[in-house]
Amino acid sequence: MVNKKWLVWLMVVVLVVASLAGCAPKAEPAAPADPAPGGEAPAEEAPKIVLILPGPINDQGWNATAYEGLKLVESDLGVTMEYVESVQQADFESTFRDYGEKGYDLVFAHGTQFFDAAKAVGPQYPETFYMVINSEEGVEPNVGGIGIREWEGGYVAGTLAAMNTTSKQMGAIGSFPFPVIEGTLDAFEAAAIAVDPAIKVTKTYVNSWDDIQKGKETALAMIEAGSDLVFCSANQVGLGSIDAAKTKGVKAVGYISPQNEVAPGTVISSVTYNTPGLFKFAVQDFLDGKLTATGKSLGWADDVLDVQWTDEITDEMKAVVEQTIQDLKDGKVENPYVPGD
Repeated sequence: MVNKKWLVWLMVVVLVVASLAGCAPKAEPAAPADPAPGGEAPAEEAPKIVLILPGPINDQGWNATAYEGLKLVESDLGVTMEYVESVQQADFESTFRDYGEKGYDLVFAHGTQFFDAAKAVGPQYPETFYMVINSEEGVEPNVGGIGIREWEGGYVAGTLAAMNTTSKQMGAIGSFPFPVIEGTLDAFEAAAIAVDPAIKVTKTYVNSWDDIQKGKETALAMIEAGSDLVFCSANQVGLGSIDAAKTKGVKAVGYISPQNEVAPGTVISSVTYNTPGLFKFAVQDFLDGKLTATGKSLGWADDVLDVQWTDEITDEMKAVVEQTIQDLKDGKVENPYVPGD
């Protein structure tokens, strides 16, 4: 028979032990251990990068080259970039703010027209770097520019065009009278006159990047006035000018992206930009921590410009153009653009 006093004492002991266990502090989860020597460290968070475009990626011109840059960054650097097409000027600042608010690391803006908006918004989001393509300016602490010396491209286009005009009248169309566009058209004219002082170049600005119909109408008016070759630096507008040249049986020089196949037999050759290389250059600097709020400009000597020939161009013409390119590389040609003229 069990002793009742012993049983009562046992129950008291059990209750005391249970009470003490309930009051004991709970154990915190163990902190993750550092990787063992030779083990893998936690993967770094991928950078957030976006490309803001003033037009569509299929414009066969300026915006198409930016999309090629995006793909180059992905293939060569393993970095994914987002993109937004056809952002209108009225929305530049709000778009920049949106990506600043979202904490993006790098925002590319494809065109000098974005610079003022980047300069206004940039200081509000110091953790986001705004890089304006085709700008030669930068603003501390986080607005940079990188571009191609477009006047050098315009100069080679003018040399090429001058050897393919019979009427000695040519038309040059620009988007807006921004310094970079004015400089391109002025260089086109200066180069043409250097080949043949009798040549006359009519220059017009259409105040648009994407009005293809306006580009066609403007080129048609130039052709009706006697121009037998047209040149255009205005993104999609250039497609309209090429269409006008094709309709009227005159010639055109392709510009920025390869446009020889847009109208074979009409486009005599294309002066092209290696815009994709600018994106790769800037993203690599960003990854290396070397991106600075400065402006940088590259030209023929930096291999960011090229010519896509067609059979319309003779070996003699090629030789003249290639010598012009060498002169530009050697610094023997001065930029003819004078602000305010």
